[in-house]
Amino acid sequence: MQLRERLTAEMKEAMKSRDALRLSTIRMVLSSVKNRDIELRRELSDAEITETIVTLCKQRRESIRLFKEAGRQELVDKEEAELALLLGFLPQQLTREELESLVDRAIAETSATSGKDMGRVMKALAPSVSGRADGKLVSEVVKEKLA
Repeated sequence: MQLRERLTAEMKEAMKSRDALRLSTIRMVLSSVKNRDIELRRELSDAEITETIVTLCKQRRESIRLFKEAGRQELVDKEEAELALLLGFLPQQLTREELESLVDRAIAETSATSGKDMGRVMKALAPSVSGRADGKLVSEVVKEKLA
């Protein structure tokens, strides 16, 4: 089943079960996907839909950080619940160990030796970690390995 079809089916299921948070989160995803469809004047592929969901996850993480700083725990809880739902639509997330092995392999492939080569390593890693790991974590691991 394609990701768009899965989102639609899950939305219908959320309507039937009267799960307001799940329904609003899935509608938000479908709305973002539809906006990208219109922007690009074509339907998005599953990979592009995954990128859209990753972007929404980044937004949720940033909101959580800001709401924590402001002491708004009820909003933190809501954003964390939405983030958990969004992560359910992404491929299985990489563990730190798996990510480190991918970084090691990318460093070997690109013959990177210092922090100046970080861009090449990140470019080599992009296809294998897209949607499966947080960009900040990937960047952090690459910096550690190149240091």
